[in-house]
Amino acid sequence: MADKEATVYIVDMGASMGEKHNGRKKTDLDWAMNYVWEKITTTVATDRKSAMLGVIGLRTDRTENELDSEDSFEHISVLQEISQLLLPGLKELRGKVQVSDTNDGDAISAIVIAIQMITRHCKKLKYKRKIVLVTDGRGSLDADGISEITKKVKADGIELVVIGVDFDDPDYGFKEEDKDLEKLTNETTLKALVEDCDGIFGTMQQAIEELGIPRLKATRPVHSYKGQLTLGDPENYDSALCIDVERYPRVMVRRPLSASQYVQRSDLSNGNISTQSSATMMPDADGAEPNSLTTVRNNRTYQVMDEEAPGGKKDVSRDDLAKGYEYGRTAVHISESDLTVTKLETQAGLEIIGFIPWATYERYMGMSVSCVVIAQKTNSKAIMALSSLIHALFELESYAVARLVPKSDKEPVITLLAPSIEVDYECLLDVQLPFAEDLRSYRYPPLDKVITVSGKEITEHRNLPNDALSAAISDYVDCMDLSTFGSDDEGGPAEYMNMTDTYSPVLHRIDQAVRWRAVHPTEPVPPPYEILTRYSKPPDPLVVKSKRQLGKLVAAADVKKVPPKVQSRKRNRNEIKPLSGLNVSALLGNKTKKMKISHENPIPEFRQALDTSDSIEGIRQAAKELSAIIETQIKDSFGDVKYNRAIEELGVLREEMIEMEEPGVYNDFISSLKGKLLGEELGGNRKEMWYQIRKAKLGLIEKKSSEQSSVDEEEAKQFYRLAD
Repeated sequence: MADKEATVYIVDMGASMGEKHNGRKKTDLDWAMNYVWEKITTTVATDRKSAMLGVIGLRTDRTENELDSEDSFEHISVLQEISQLLLPGLKELRGKVQVSDTNDGDAISAIVIAIQMITRHCKKLKYKRKIVLVTDGRGSLDADGISEITKKVKADGIELVVIGVDFDDPDYGFKEEDKDLEKLTNETTLKALVEDCDGIFGTMQQAIEELGIPRLKATRPVHSYKGQLTLGDPENYDSALCIDVERYPRVMVRRPLSASQYVQRSDLSNGNISTQSSATMMPDADGAEPNSLTTVRNNRTYQVMDEEAPGGKKDVSRDDLAKGYEYGRTAVHISESDLTVTKLETQAGLEIIGFIPWATYERYMGMSVSCVVIAQKTNSKAIMALSSLIHALFELESYAVARLVPKSDKEPVITLLAPSIEVDYECLLDVQLPFAEDLRSYRYPPLDKVITVSGKEITEHRNLPNDALSAAISDYVDCMDLSTFGSDDEGGPAEYMNMTDTYSPVLHRIDQAVRWRAVHPTEPVPPPYEILTRYSKPPDPLVVKSKRQLGKLVAAADVKKVPPKVQSRKRNRNEIKPLSGLNVSALLGNKTKKMKISHENPIPEFRQALDTSDSIEGIRQAAKELSAIIETQIKDSFGDVKYNRAIEELGVLREEMIEMEEPGVYNDFISSLKGKLLGEELGGNRKEMWYQIRKAKLGLIEKKSSEQSSVDEEEAKQFYRLAD
């Protein structure tokens, strides 16, 4: 379980924050809020009830706090009490953060209010307490009683962070020129306060720059196995080895955020239902929340054929159904008693079944993410025993092979246990190994020689690199070496693309877009951070440096330009224009005789039929034959077995009709197919096939895709909808 957190953000909204400095196009408040919104939305995205935050406005037009009766606490407003902040509250908070018309308000007094809010909320409970002050340092500052504030911050374990707009930071290398005396004095006072509280003091320039570096969150692992590591049979032999251990994941695959679907509530929709995903759901024009939406819930019904029932089908309960398994086109029933025979009854355990040398393990054998096996934390005897086993494996350069059953009645897996000895801990690293049935052996021709049919080995061949090509590619690879292209802190050579500096663009780009959209629902999403795209292409200096070696490689490999494609016009398909200018088709003779498209190989034969057709009627006849095959496959499909094949053929038909400039042929067929699917004319209820057609966007061909089409974009969208 994650630790409880209570963070209070103090945002300076004084009139001076509405100014623009140092050539920025944004006001100081808008620029500083990039940092604040990034931190707040990161907390909101966790959706943790234990991650709470509050927001205080400094130098506001109004005064709204518990100590507003005192003069020193004027122009300070509590915008958000400490609580879990969700998306509706975030949108409400966004409307409250505005530049005020006053410069009155004391930052030290705002810190006092933040301390009081944290103390009242957290009491004596265990919390991570934090106060973040964002200011330009241009307001008044009362330093009286600052020593008492320091004692309170230290006593309550509060982390104080002060981020200043255009504050001087020698370590970062920023200094504002022509700074007025009041701001310089306030900076000095705030910096002394932060240093006394052992907090963090920095400039907003550095904070904004570091927003582009993804923050890696360390999660608290949950054990996947807790029991004994055994060597031998402890039930029958006293000499068997038993060690109490725990198994935790060492690394886990993180998945990007997924979209959720919402539908309008039935009590508010008045019969009009619209489905949206969380990626496209936007607030109303006036900023109202989409409270009329609710999550989509799936409901399954089961039917069997019954001639006496209305419509020829009867609804049945799931409990009345028997589990069946597909075998060809037949559904085979297996009773519960027979099913238990196929299940292996197992007991939880981690048993060592053998040892192997390091050299016998190949890296490709790993089939899972790695986990760590450690001794029971409070068992000193187990810690000593596991340490002995780890050192024995290390000294003998061996791995242990174990049989793991995480929980009773779970399927057993074979794991490899490797010793790992670090300065501060020792453990066994384990990764799943394949069974014999998991291995597939394939034979590939060698890369350094060609073996003829008679068994003769040829080392010089047009498909084999010669010495000149091997030398050219070797020189080019050496010139593009990234292992020493970078530089360390002292200016020496270092690895350019260090693994610790690389991040997943998919994960962090999606997170960036979601956080931005939460605060800016109508503005375009900004480009990805530079660090996410830095390694998507080789560095320019290295490309320039290796240009000569690349030219030699191109010459040695005899690289030639691909012949240009002749654009199809008026039903002429794309053809490669030979460099020689010869008419290959004429040299090979007439085109093959037209044939009927078969069910076994429809797509290649359909394209071949289009190549051999010399009239519009031939194109339409080929499309008609493929259309009939698609309908037959849907009609004969057992469930959705043949749906993917039909979707592929439908996509080819649509693509070819666009290229042949005959969109009407496809539009007529897809309209007819829709009627047959929804009218249950192709072997019963085939609505699932229609949903797959919608998902693949294989509807009508509109004018945007083909100029010859008479279907506009609105009509194409309407085609996907089901009639009421």
